[in-house]
Amino acid sequence: MIVVAENLSWGVRNKTIVSEVSLSVAPGETLGLIGPNGSGKSSLLRLLAGLKRPMSGRVKIQDRDIAEVPRRVLSRQVAFVQQNAATDTNVSVLDVVRLGRTPHRSALSGWSADDQAAVTTALERVDMTDRKAQAWQTLSGGERQRVHIARALAQSPKILFLDEPTNHLDIHHQIEILRLVRDLDLTSVVALHDLNLAAMFCDRIVVLQEGRVSACGSPETVLTEPLLRDVFRVEAGVSASPFHSRPHIHFMAG
Repeated sequence: MIVVAENLSWGVRNKTIVSEVSLSVAPGETLGLIGPNGSGKSSLLRLLAGLKRPMSGRVKIQDRDIAEVPRRVLSRQVAFVQQNAATDTNVSVLDVVRLGRTPHRSALSGWSADDQAAVTTALERVDMTDRKAQAWQTLSGGERQRVHIARALAQSPKILFLDEPTNHLDIHHQIEILRLVRDLDLTSVVALHDLNLAAMFCDRIVVLQEGRVSACGSPETVLTEPLLRDVFRVEAGVSASPFHSRPHIHFMAG
């Protein structure tokens, strides 16, 4: 396994947010984190990425305790895409993506051929090469998210963590972003609100409830009517989609 969490717990002001979470992520897998608001998805994602330190438990990346990995080394292995990342600075698409090379450069190093190749490839993978000179502020929400993914890819990471990457995007851009993530040759862990999108694009799903793992497995085994009732407090029917054969949730109104 490329990522392993062992009995992770974390909280603030005597309130436990993540409680005794254990999970693993296989190389090349897309793992989805779902759960109600306040269930601990974003906090767990940051713990797994090394952006927060657990109160107890540990995270291992490639069999090494993440607490023992120097920050600069870790940032070459792991990239994090936060939700609604924004900037007021007058920068271009290329400027944003070039920031992804920071972990690979020292204060005295010049811009290398490897740096340029990584940025060029990242822009190509998100289909933003033709927009590289465009001002950041003029991009749509979906385009900005693609640029943030390109910045993360320019880091040349082995693992990509994404926190609600489809938040505030229309359905076209939601599908576009998740298809892009799924098709990358990377291990990815993504926190999502939309259960049907999680079913469509994730290899496995972890369900969080009040900071604990309520279920973990394939979309077919996890997204059941009893779980939706117990965890999300909704009545719904689940059937195989005629388009992709994965579970599709039909929510009942009223």
